[in-house]
Amino acid sequence: MPDAAVLIVEDDANLRAALSDTLAGGTYSVLAAGSGMEALSILNKEKVGLVVSDIQMEPMSGQQLLGEIRRRYPAVPAVLMTAYGTIENAVDAMRDGAADYLVKPFAAEEFKAVVDRFLEVNCDDGQPIAGDPKTRDLLRIAERVARSEATVTLSGESGCGKEIFARFIHDRSLRHDKPFIAINCAAIPENMLEAVLFGHEKGAFTGATSAHAGKFEQANTGTLLLDEISEMDLALQAKLLRVIQEREVERIGGAKALPLDVRVLATTNRNLRQCVSDGSFREDLYYRLNVFPLRIPPLRERRGDILPLAELAIRRHSAPAAAPPALAECARERLCAYDWPGNVRELENTIQRSLIMLTSSTLRAVDLVFEETGEPEPAKQSRPADLQQDVQQHEYERIRSALRKHNDKRGATAKALGISPRTLRYKLARMRDAGCDVDSPSNNALDG
Repeated sequence: MPDAAVLIVEDDANLRAALSDTLAGGTYSVLAAGSGMEALSILNKEKVGLVVSDIQMEPMSGQQLLGEIRRRYPAVPAVLMTAYGTIENAVDAMRDGAADYLVKPFAAEEFKAVVDRFLEVNCDDGQPIAGDPKTRDLLRIAERVARSEATVTLSGESGCGKEIFARFIHDRSLRHDKPFIAINCAAIPENMLEAVLFGHEKGAFTGATSAHAGKFEQANTGTLLLDEISEMDLALQAKLLRVIQEREVERIGGAKALPLDVRVLATTNRNLRQCVSDGSFREDLYYRLNVFPLRIPPLRERRGDILPLAELAIRRHSAPAAAPPALAECARERLCAYDWPGNVRELENTIQRSLIMLTSSTLRAVDLVFEETGEPEPAKQSRPADLQQDVQQHEYERIRSALRKHNDKRGATAKALGISPRTLRYKLARMRDAGCDVDSPSNNALDG
């Protein structure tokens, strides 16, 4: 059960009770307040993971309460409830930093789904974010296999979070209070990997000035994660297979075998079955490791995780003494419209770069600093035309302002905007095509 509670803020006593009853008996503890001031008092005393508040309240409205939450408790997401006729207020609140809104009347399942989505964002660092139904289903499978002793191979594209899921399996296993040791098989030179895995005695080879326990010994009674197992040399694969089969390890230069009690997990960004067919991976080791295969989908296949991951990255990379910036609706749209070929790692880097360059308390679409490959290709689903127009207009205004500030010097302008001169030239060409006046006599200087 999550430690943080859901705080329901509603001045209608009957509706407040009904919402509380909807969550009663579930996995979340529930707190309730009849006013904004009462809600702030509860937030001051209790651990709250999500606030769900009505907009139309007196004397403090839901929007005013949202402002206080953003100022005092910036890590706590707030969802606003509104009647159909006041959706405009909810949209304004989203721009001010609300996490989402619900339009009354709404079904109990819709309400529960929102609570599930946002409370699962507030997990500890190192635990999987589960904002998407696919991810929640995957975690349920992972939790079941965690309670067994089966060897698990986690496959998926680079940066999709395989190691995070491996750690989740260890934390939910009977070995959770024992060591969790991870080794990246691709990051260690082949001539050193054997010694790192199995350990060595003093004098076993040049430079071995003392005995050293290998990763298998260090993980004894716990879990060993073999990250990027497909990058291991064939000769070493044979030795690894023997250690796993015999459940004992012999250090290099050693004279006796040491018994092992280790659960092995492995990850790969390749198709291991294809590697077996190609002759680069041993078939017997494949079957030894692939007892329970678990595929981690790329981020583009679990888009419900994008915004929770972005919010988590904002909190993680914001300055410790400052409130994390709000994520504007236009930025949310743009993040969700991108396919993220680099997966979670690319999203994390994008947020970190954007925060470095940010000069306001709100992160907007034009503030997002993608990799310097020009305009990022969006996903195929379309965005509303009016939203796209607003984002584009804001971007154009920011470029024009930066040009004026830096006396039309494109090099300095590009640096201030956090983009390359090449990207700036591309954007200026688009602005000209749209009929914007961006040319001046000094605009030809590219050295800034």
